[in-house]
Amino acid sequence: MHIYVADLHLWEHTYFASREIGSYYETEPLIGNYALTYALGWCKGKGVQYHLAKEDNRPQYADDLAPLNELGIYLTPAGFDKLRLALTRFNGQIDSYYFRFAQNAITDIHDLTAKVSAVNYPQSGRIRMLGLDSTARFYLLDRDERIVAGERLGTGDSPTLPPYIRLGKFMSKARVRWSKPYQARVEDNKPIFAASGLLNGADLPDTSALLTFSTYNIHPAPILRDVQMRGQFWQFTPPGEKQICLPTGLRYGVG
Repeated sequence: MHIYVADLHLWEHTYFASREIGSYYETEPLIGNYALTYALGWCKGKGVQYHLAKEDNRPQYADDLAPLNELGIYLTPAGFDKLRLALTRFNGQIDSYYFRFAQNAITDIHDLTAKVSAVNYPQSGRIRMLGLDSTARFYLLDRDERIVAGERLGTGDSPTLPPYIRLGKFMSKARVRWSKPYQARVEDNKPIFAASGLLNGADLPDTSALLTFSTYNIHPAPILRDVQMRGQFWQFTPPGEKQICLPTGLRYGVG
């Protein structure tokens, strides 16, 4: 297995709606691996749009991510080693002399008997974002050396390992620094190992191998940290850093 170490540096405040508590919208200190995969341009999704019908508005993970499983390419979620947070308010209400609340919506129609369509997006509140200058790390697993061969993954002329990406609701800019590929070896002589970084619970081949972990309960799948588990794992040590261990069999759990 060839594994790249990727260091992510946020150049702007970055916002994901990880948790909604009333009018407070919070971003958890992580970036999911599905979001990273879309941001890198390795798969194309139609995106979530408010005007679409509910049945047509769901992410098509199976269609978008399954081809990467066939290519033997996988990304882990990004966990932050330096974290800054930013808290701000937003107000999307009508900017007019007269407005009123009606049926889960704000309107400037004076006629109290007129029907007003309800809206399904927040109109005001507070948001907690990942602050600029925060840094995170994730890992790219490349089973068949597709990345080394320069394969484009069906994305036209876009680079395989882009140095910059856009993330979150506001399409915030981030810098990605990729290491050279490390050749990891399989280890299975340890009864328990500590996994490096974050793991997606839906992407593990056998969740019964988990022993201890903490969970971020977010959609579309829980993200695990401080994982200790049994089984085989990939192991390598970048120069001047600690040993890195990742479980074998990781793949996008689109089934």
